[in-house]
Amino acid sequence: MQTKTYTPEFRAEAVKLVLAQGLSLEQAAQRIAMPKGTLANWVSTAKRGNAGTVMPGSRTVPELEAEVARLRKELAETRMERDVVKKAAAYFARESLPGTRS
Repeated sequence: MQTKTYTPEFRAEAVKLVLAQGLSLEQAAQRIAMPKGTLANWVSTAKRGNAGTVMPGSRTVPELEAEVARLRKELAETRMERDVVKKAAAYFARESLPGTRS
């Protein structure tokens, strides 16, 4: 008996047939011509949230939200540093001009 391998993309689409489109395991397995047991394993793995059905390189929503929060904080700090440098540059430029010292 030959073992067939499936790409992660195919697995994700097969799981979507059951979870997102509401097809039964039998209907989805018939539609994509694969064993029902294999599809059942993929669906149960997806329901548990394991990385087996996640596309390579993709991230979960909480991971993306954490990255967005980190980047917003970093942007705020960078803007603050930029403003400090601008004010310091203006101060020293004013100090270096003749007749502007107090």
